[in-house]
Amino acid sequence: MIKRDFDAVIVGSGPNGFAAAITLQQQGLSTLLLEAKATVGGGMRSAELTLPGFVHDVCSAIHPMALSSPFFSRLPLHEFGLRFIEPAIAAAHPFDNGKAAVLYQSIQKTINDLGIDGSVYEKLVMPLYKNCDKILPFILGPFTFPKHPLIMAGFGLKALQPAAVLSKAFKTEAAKGLFAGMAAHSMLPFSKTATSAIALVLMMAAHYKGWPLVKGGSQQFANALAAYYISIGGKIETGFNVSSLQQLPSSHAVLFDVSPKQLLQIARNKFSSLYTKQLNNYKYGMGVYKIDFALSEPIPFIAPECRQAGTVHIGNTIKEIALSETLAWNGKHADKPFVLLAQQSLFDASRAPEGKHTAWAYCHVPNGSTQNMADIIEQQVERFAPGFKDCILAKHEMNAAGMQAYNANYIGGDINGGAPLLSQLFTRPALRMSPYKTSAKGLYICSASTPPGGGVHGMGGYHAAKKALKDVFGVRLAE
Repeated sequence: MIKRDFDAVIVGSGPNGFAAAITLQQQGLSTLLLEAKATVGGGMRSAELTLPGFVHDVCSAIHPMALSSPFFSRLPLHEFGLRFIEPAIAAAHPFDNGKAAVLYQSIQKTINDLGIDGSVYEKLVMPLYKNCDKILPFILGPFTFPKHPLIMAGFGLKALQPAAVLSKAFKTEAAKGLFAGMAAHSMLPFSKTATSAIALVLMMAAHYKGWPLVKGGSQQFANALAAYYISIGGKIETGFNVSSLQQLPSSHAVLFDVSPKQLLQIARNKFSSLYTKQLNNYKYGMGVYKIDFALSEPIPFIAPECRQAGTVHIGNTIKEIALSETLAWNGKHADKPFVLLAQQSLFDASRAPEGKHTAWAYCHVPNGSTQNMADIIEQQVERFAPGFKDCILAKHEMNAAGMQAYNANYIGGDINGGAPLLSQLFTRPALRMSPYKTSAKGLYICSASTPPGGGVHGMGGYHAAKKALKDVFGVRLAE
């Protein structure tokens, strides 16, 4: 093999970029990880966005897939300072009547709390929970024939249903609302096929390993990955914005933790016309409008369970949530949008000065939206927590266009790396034998725009690196 500056170069230091770089470096290759920003992390960054001493997660705040990730769970990141905190209440969902439906880490407690719908929840989720170790490796990778076909068939029969259909299994508004809040993470209308998959995976993950947050901020996750990567010989260069292949040092392989749009800008002339067309046709989803709050006290939710939850899904009934998601998908802004809210400082005192708190919230908006949704988001929180507005000391806002300006991977504010439509679940970003391999020799894509999609799990990076190892270096990793 001809001598190069590096065996492999990885562009982008999000969770997938790190997973790719670490996987290659672990095989004794020489690798370089490039990051456009001054700090590593991609969606795992934290910063004092409002006032001194208030640490806010810029994008990813709660990490439902982090402890469930087959890749991250194998790394000794605790030796490099990573500490997870797991709230006993993964998510709470308040209603206008002052009560809340609750997703506990305990599946039995969740079942008991749902009353007459407990048996329905048990029937839907318990088989998945009992087979997490078999289901997660399959859904967190490219499409292959499953090792456990009967188990996966059972999952698929539920997961492929639109959320609007599967939710009808529940009788009460409480259970339907709880399910709707989970399905809304898909950032798709509930009429779309496979929107139930997102809900089922999130609920299963909550009971399996919890929905943890990172002590000290999500940046500490990125810092631990960087420290481990450097400890095994990897090299990192920040402040290196890649806009063309000519900027890169010579290597045998390049793996891109970037969106299809960026990949075309960087290497369009290397790709076949068919592959270029497929990337151009890749569909991005809704954007987000995000606010970080510095608070004088905890959010005064009426429902006590909400005051003990790491995540709060604000949207009331399934009907209201379904409407807000459909409106955003169709280019309109909801008056009462579904709001995802995280309360990290309730469980991590390092996030705010003594006695003070932080909150992290966003709602879904049309892709590329520049409309200000701050008052609407605040009113949605106030609706279930009277007095919330009086607690706000300062806030930091980013509209959908601002999210893309902050992180070029968030096209139009789409933090999922593309719409998780059925046509883009396992084939994203293009229909190929391997979704990670581009049409150009030695060039691979490993971002959230590849299977299994968005989230802090690193599996897209791992699978892309695995493919590159086989193609370029003749190394086959064991399953």
